[in-house]
Amino acid sequence: MTFDTLPLWANWVLAGIAIFMIAGGAQTVVETGARIAERLRVSELVVGLTLVAAGTSLPEFGVTLVAAFEEHPNISVGTIVGSNIFNLAFILGGVALVRPIPTTRVLIRRDGSALILSTSLLLVLILGDLTLDRVDGIILLCGLALYLGTVLTMGTIDWLDPGLQAVHGTREDGRRRLAVPRAVSSLLLGFALLAGGSHLLVNSAIPIATSFGVSHWVIAVTVVAAGTSAPEFATSLVGVLRGRYDIGVGNAIGSDLFNLLGVLGLAGALHPQVVDPGARASLLALAAMVALVVLFARTGWRLSRWEGLTLVLIGLARWALDYCR
Repeated sequence: MTFDTLPLWANWVLAGIAIFMIAGGAQTVVETGARIAERLRVSELVVGLTLVAAGTSLPEFGVTLVAAFEEHPNISVGTIVGSNIFNLAFILGGVALVRPIPTTRVLIRRDGSALILSTSLLLVLILGDLTLDRVDGIILLCGLALYLGTVLTMGTIDWLDPGLQAVHGTREDGRRRLAVPRAVSSLLLGFALLAGGSHLLVNSAIPIATSFGVSHWVIAVTVVAAGTSAPEFATSLVGVLRGRYDIGVGNAIGSDLFNLLGVLGLAGALHPQVVDPGARASLLALAAMVALVVLFARTGWRLSRWEGLTLVLIGLARWALDYCR
């Protein structure tokens, strides 16, 4: 039995179960990530941008690679573009609505700049010929390696500089240091709940969306993108609510970078993609959203509630335009 053969009410029930799985996984990942930062004596921002971001990007990784090899490039590229827009509009915007998010100069200058450059690079590679070939994929993967090397190097330097520890929010809270095997198993459990829950959410939501007669590209940039972004949303929300701002914000931005450079890079390197002409508008929308988020985060060194509301409204407007196409 497939999800398509189930009645709609059953898919709604499965979607509810998926949300509980994602919430539990997010709580585990945030707490374990913070403990790992203490154990490795690096900032929580570094853990959020690398380890947590890579883990919460697993759903996009799985959906994109499967779609690429099954000759569904619209789902493959559309999922990443839509997921990144969702991360910026609904995750950062929605979390800022709940609680204003403080930012730092390091986050804006290093990671914000990296996100702008990565998005611009993707525009250059795709917009001209609407293809993502092996050379393009290798270029993107090299960009990811360069970024990760920079983050890890700066993370070590930041730890050595006591004045920057407070900026990144690395903290010891008197708890016993988490043993490495237990940390690894706990993190893997959290990622498994996130990946399994998002997979269940996507597969139960697609039949519901299909019943309304929307196209594959629209489903990719809305339903699939939202479902695969559920781990990032839950992780960022839990992180901010628990005062782990660096993990919350770093996860959202780092996940976008992993999606653009890592997931699309690997998909293009392994299996060249031909992209739907509708991708042009979505890619330009993504570039505009990236620039706006960096601008908002720079003003006052925080994402305020009204800025969060603006991002959410833009995301909703973008979804409405996609559905009306």
